[in-house]
Amino acid sequence: MQFMLIHKETAEDLAQRANPETAPAYWGAWNAYIGAMGQSGIIVQGNGLQDPHTGTQVQLRNGKRVIHDGPYADTKEHIGGYFIIEVPSLDDALEWAARSPSSLTGTTEVRPVLVMSAPK
Repeated sequence: MQFMLIHKETAEDLAQRANPETAPAYWGAWNAYIGAMGQSGIIVQGNGLQDPHTGTQVQLRNGKRVIHDGPYADTKEHIGGYFIIEVPSLDDALEWAARSPSSLTGTTEVRPVLVMSAPK
């Protein structure tokens, strides 16, 4: 089964990425986690995401496109990245989610990948 692990980090956690004093520990934890998933062979796909202020939201209102550039309203967590993993069960996906650095202070959401059938 395939699951998406959505890594939601606090603003404080995301700030560690670029801070010369905290970046080595931040990236070290992520490199260890990603390395363990890579060695287990479960990664199907994944990417980290740039900081939330680089995002753009698109809405369609009354037939017109409305664009909102970041930053957005204050939230407690921001999506820092994701992985699609292939594991035998939800329990296995939850085990990998619990090992994520984002689970320590933020959240790791686990969601099954929707399998689409081909139109007939």
